[in-house]
Amino acid sequence: MATPSDGGDEHVIFRQYLDAVGLQGLAGAEAAGLHTSEWYALSLIALEGGLTPGELATRTGLTTGATTRLIDRLERAGYARRIADPGDRRRVIVESIPDALARIEEVVGPARRHIAGVLARYTPEQRELLFDYFEHAAPAFRAATEEIRKTMAPRRRRTARPQGGD
Repeated sequence: MATPSDGGDEHVIFRQYLDAVGLQGLAGAEAAGLHTSEWYALSLIALEGGLTPGELATRTGLTTGATTRLIDRLERAGYARRIADPGDRRRVIVESIPDALARIEEVVGPARRHIAGVLARYTPEQRELLFDYFEHAAPAFRAATEEIRKTMAPRRRRTARPQGGD
């Protein structure tokens, strides 16, 4: 594979990296028996320690109805549960089930092992730079995702087919 140091195209290398990350995410979701949106939602729930259905809908870009169905599927699969919010019993929090996260750890184990091998090639200073990039790139990708969603929303409305009738 070409590298920037041997004259490789940085754009191609970055695309190959993003494709590999995406492919690994797809494989992880499949191995866990989840759809990619469920895989992502479970990751958000686990990282945040729990989210309200509304927060989950906002973060995933799903409608509230689609989010309710997603939570139902995560519950049926044994990955998440709804609990009453201790601060406001009228609200619901969706939290991950700890035993289920152990199953997820098994699924992501190969990726973590391979990436640990890659990171071991770098000095502590270089790893600091890499993680600085990750820390700043993640919000940039989320912002780009929001831009895409905003531009796609009008198109979805224009191309939506009428329901019923024919």
